[in-house]
Amino acid sequence: MFKRLFTASLLTLAASPALAHVDPVAHGSVAAGFTHPIFGADHVLAMVAVGLWAAMLGGRTIWAVPMAFVGAMVLGFVLSLAGIPLPMVEPMILTSVIIMGVLVAMAVRLPLTAGMAVVAGLALFHGHAHGTEMGGAGALAYLLGFATATTLLHGAGLLLGLGLARLAQGAALRGIGGAVAALGTALAAFG
Repeated sequence: MFKRLFTASLLTLAASPALAHVDPVAHGSVAAGFTHPIFGADHVLAMVAVGLWAAMLGGRTIWAVPMAFVGAMVLGFVLSLAGIPLPMVEPMILTSVIIMGVLVAMAVRLPLTAGMAVVAGLALFHGHAHGTEMGGAGALAYLLGFATATTLLHGAGLLLGLGLARLAQGAALRGIGGAVAALGTALAAFG
């Protein structure tokens, strides 16, 4: 049972549809925003790993760390819409995958505010990328779409992490973190 859950988790984290971003004219701004993080392996891996790490840390972190990510991602989106550039957005998104994977793999424990600051700093770049790749979508509807998708990805990570914790599979959780970091490194090297 455990091996199947672990394998399914890794395959889910590694999956990335072979599709371009959804056209907001054809599918609507909410759908374009919702699919933007879902169709990017880098976004999926980082956002699920945020949920995994929050589950690993427990307590108030379970809701505070994902909320800090979403809040800072919205700020990054607003910075992009305002024309305020951030340096190295795409490399930082890939770096966020590696960092989040390592935090889970190493079972790094930080105080709540420090954990929130780490994910918020990384989330700025994800939000900025969403803004620069918005195309002709309506900003508020697009924001609603990608914020919802991000929240669901965090929730998937939380559920997986809490499930593994309940099964006393901390090593498996750390292993998934290691796989996230490895996949992030592969994306950076070959993406």
